[in-house]
Amino acid sequence: MSVIKNHIIKSIIIVLVFNFSQIAYAQKELINNPIVKGYYADPAIIKDKGTFYIYATIDPWGGNELGVLVTRDFINFETKHINWPTKEACTSATSNGSMVWAPSVRKAANGKFYMYVAVGSEVWVGVSDKPLGPWKNAKADNTPLVAGNKYPGVHNIDPDCFIDQDGQAYLYWGSGFNWVNGHCMAVKLKKDMVTFDGEPADITPPHYFEAPHMVKRNSLYYLMYSYGKAIDATYQIRYSVSKTPFGPWTEGKNDPILSSSSDSTTVGPGHHSVFKKNGQYYILYHRIHPQKKEYVLRELCLDSLNFDPQGNILKVKPTGIKSF
Repeated sequence: MSVIKNHIIKSIIIVLVFNFSQIAYAQKELINNPIVKGYYADPAIIKDKGTFYIYATIDPWGGNELGVLVTRDFINFETKHINWPTKEACTSATSNGSMVWAPSVRKAANGKFYMYVAVGSEVWVGVSDKPLGPWKNAKADNTPLVAGNKYPGVHNIDPDCFIDQDGQAYLYWGSGFNWVNGHCMAVKLKKDMVTFDGEPADITPPHYFEAPHMVKRNSLYYLMYSYGKAIDATYQIRYSVSKTPFGPWTEGKNDPILSSSSDSTTVGPGHHSVFKKNGQYYILYHRIHPQKKEYVLRELCLDSLNFDPQGNILKVKPTGIKSF
């Protein structure tokens, strides 16, 4: 009898150990939100030689430099510092006091990396041979690409560079003032990634405030963007679709695709980037970290981005993702 009891006890222990190991493995395989400690916003992401580089605004409301995070698995991160942009290096006669905000980084056909970033409510452009620099102003005269006093009524922040499948580069940017009247500007870039090919145009889609980000899929252009106030739960991610990079736009079927959750675990999600890995799209964005101070702190989150058979973006489930 004791032999049978011992056998039963051993069997139960084996089952329990197996179950606990499976739970631990499953937990280990999840990338939870926020993905990294610290307060960052407006993330841009590139991949180079198997490594991901995330460039972001440092909260609260920007610092003298950007936050830069380097990872291969979105579980282990290294914090890096780059020499440009800085508030000191990117200040002109038309700048205001706004700090370093909202970068966009792309690798161009010439093999160089280009960064478009808002400093002092102006768009600046930098160039580097490597993701971590050294960086420098891509304009020989060290002036902003878009001065603060250009395009009256447009807050010249939140640049996004998009490179089409044919190699043609486009620049999008723009917000509004006092949380209303957001404008989205767009222009072709010449091969030097600095010179405008034509005059910028106002291509503002429906329910737009700021933070444009262009994605192309199956010959359709998805202009994604943020709407609402970045300081509260009204902030959300929306999109519109067109057959051209400049519109006209049809508002997304499932808008908003990401907004504050009913249980308040996700508050004010917005200002995102999209990337693709192993055939799956992912959305990297910030959400508000609830706290009682007079300023907003934000943290970085990562979730899957999916489409239905008709090409509509589905609502994002802010649950984190499985490990790559």
